[in-house]
Amino acid sequence: MNEFLLIIVAYLIGSIPTSVWVSKHFFGIDIREYGSGNAGATNTFRVLGSKWGSFVMLVDVIKGVVATSLYLLLPHYLTNELHRTNFMLGLGMASILGHIFPIWANFKGGKGVATLLGMAVAIQPIVAACCIGVFLIVLFLTRFVSLSSMLAGIAFMVFILFIFNEQETLYRIFAVLVALMVVLTHQKNIGRILNGTESKVPILRHRDRRKQRKSGDKA
Repeated sequence: MNEFLLIIVAYLIGSIPTSVWVSKHFFGIDIREYGSGNAGATNTFRVLGSKWGSFVMLVDVIKGVVATSLYLLLPHYLTNELHRTNFMLGLGMASILGHIFPIWANFKGGKGVATLLGMAVAIQPIVAACCIGVFLIVLFLTRFVSLSSMLAGIAFMVFILFIFNEQETLYRIFAVLVALMVVLTHQKNIGRILNGTESKVPILRHRDRRKQRKSGDKA
């Protein structure tokens, strides 16, 4: 029963609709009515800018960390590593489910990537750090948050299965499901990237201006 209650709490934590509350409180709009219509960090970057996009992403990551760490409330899981990992996976998945289908926002939320990252931070911080590195490198090179998220999710699977060679079967299955989930939930983004219509986040503008000036000088 204790485990069930904590799973519910994890779902409720994941349900906190950060981008929706930020957009309504500070801008008087519903983020889901603009851009891609998604209530996640990527669309917040696109609609509200890098400052608020970064804030939403950070809070959504923290949601995953806090929800997945609820196992600390049950002493049994402090001494049993296998049971702890399995329960953390359950807590993390509940928080991701809450992010995608938030009870506080009519069950219309985001894609869960940031909350998934928070879950990874709580379970295996080294792998999470590697995925963050992949995300930041791709974002720096392309300025596509969606592409950065997809490649970070795929990298998560590669790190778990091959680089760190995690032996826990459930964790390996979860890693594969993560890669599939991020690709499936970003199908529209993939289409926009291929069509050249995907929005880039408003960062590194100075770099772009310098390139434009250099191109103008050469012309």
